[in-house]
Amino acid sequence: MEKLSLNAYQEFSEDRFTKRIVFKKGDSTVFLLNFMPGQELPAHKHPGTEVYILTMQGEGTFTIDGVEVKAAANDTIHTGSTEELAYKNTGSEPVTLYVMLNKIPDERYAQNI
Repeated sequence: MEKLSLNAYQEFSEDRFTKRIVFKKGDSTVFLLNFMPGQELPAHKHPGTEVYILTMQGEGTFTIDGVEVKAAANDTIHTGSTEELAYKNTGSEPVTLYVMLNKIPDERYAQNI
């Protein structure tokens, strides 16, 4: 059993969004993405995995296969391995996304940035 406080992983940077790994166990990983207003995550896919995202705080817009989906605190999103995903903090407050990949495609997906 492990108990962690997610507060320790909510690190924001004025330069770009941050990614902080919370757990990496076997093929799965959990991390927080932290965005200041206007910051964005470029479009990408997650080959061979399912992606589960919880907006912990703030609000922004996901673009999934070209479709914009607004999300605010306590909204959840699921995408499959073939869907292209992007995100932008379109609000005026910092955003934290809790992300779980059930199988990481390769080690690049489980690194802090």
